[in-house]
Amino acid sequence: MSGRRRDDADPPLTPELLVRAYAAGAFPMDVQGRIRWFSPDPRAIIPLEDFHASRTLMQLYRSGRFEIRMNTRFREVMEACADRPEGTWISAEIIEAYVELHRLGLAHSVEAWRDGELAGGLYGVALRGAFFGESMFHRRTDASKVALVALVERMRHRGLTLLDVQFLTPHLQRFGAREIPRSTYLRRLQAALRREVDLIGD
Repeated sequence: MSGRRRDDADPPLTPELLVRAYAAGAFPMDVQGRIRWFSPDPRAIIPLEDFHASRTLMQLYRSGRFEIRMNTRFREVMEACADRPEGTWISAEIIEAYVELHRLGLAHSVEAWRDGELAGGLYGVALRGAFFGESMFHRRTDASKVALVALVERMRHRGLTLLDVQFLTPHLQRFGAREIPRSTYLRRLQAALRREVDLIGD
């Protein structure tokens, strides 16, 4: 996990700064020990109406072989997402900032458990009608995919409308992810932020 070279010109990575950035369409990554901000053009999203999971995956999701939990091991999920042999953009500073955002009820983990162990999951930030997916991991086959299905089901149930996945990957394309122009993304983001909904609730 990379350490950060502090620059006096760099503002601290506070929850307030993170919320403002996400609401404006930007997100941070640690690049060679420095926090950098990104707002890609084009931007990748998974339109909820176009979300696609294979029949086999949906059968696995509905079988109950994985227990879905939310927010029971937020830090562990982040640390697992950061534990990659090829390196990571999730630095110690980013973890601490998002853990604080989690304490404030704005960052969430969706977890797939099996045999009493955390098997996989994902984390991200929720602001009203938008969920900004940050990273996924798995320790057992299909665990992170099941967590993604659970997230989409919950977003639909709670009335969220925008699932931001930042960058398009072949893995996400299989679920219906696609790229849209940044200007279109920002319009969708503002519409989602006007919705009086919440990912977590009764």
